[in-house]
Amino acid sequence: MSDSIKVWDAPLRLFHWSLALAVGAAMLSGWLGGNLIVWHGRLGLLILGLLAFRLLWGLLGSTYARWSRILAAPLRLGDYLRGRWRQAGHNPLGALSVLALLGLAAFQVLTGLTASDDIAFQGPLYRLVEADTSAWLTGLHRQAWWLLLGLIGLHLLAVLYYARVRRRPLLRAMIGGRSPREYPEQREAVGGAPWALAVALAGALLLVWAVRSAEGWLAPPPAPAAPAALDW
Repeated sequence: MSDSIKVWDAPLRLFHWSLALAVGAAMLSGWLGGNLIVWHGRLGLLILGLLAFRLLWGLLGSTYARWSRILAAPLRLGDYLRGRWRQAGHNPLGALSVLALLGLAAFQVLTGLTASDDIAFQGPLYRLVEADTSAWLTGLHRQAWWLLLGLIGLHLLAVLYYARVRRRPLLRAMIGGRSPREYPEQREAVGGAPWALAVALAGALLLVWAVRSAEGWLAPPPAPAAPAALDW
């Protein structure tokens, strides 16, 4: 029996690092504003696609990427706190962290799609809501920036704690995909076939295309041209 097991499949690892980079860049561009606000909107669409991919991959991916595992883990929080957790993948606290981060990222994307800064930026779905509603959602989008920053900070501190105190290489596992086998009953991840990857990618791309195209579909028709003056 090998002393390590495959836990995180390649698509999940690529998603993880892509989301980290995209969220970091989006937060920085939103904070700096100015001409970068255009890139802030583009990064929001990228994050939308990544989250859509993760949603589908949680249904089609390998063992420890599945929502059935992640959603069930917090129900065993009591066992984990009493030292009875022996499963690979996300432990109950890790699963709660994943759900909180992905949920808040999704909230930021959805509010950003209808946001407006009244100067140079309007989300692609801005015209679906009233101006007052857009202003309210824009305010929530800005305020949640601090909450997201706090969650990211807690996530990084947890990774550091597990690396330094618990001696568990979480970072190495998310890079290489393999983790030490701590208990004999832990098994390698299975599933995540190429067809599943193709479906998840296609679904994510289709959603981003639809949202991006909606900006044109929702735009008011051009004003009719003024009649030409008669030359007597």
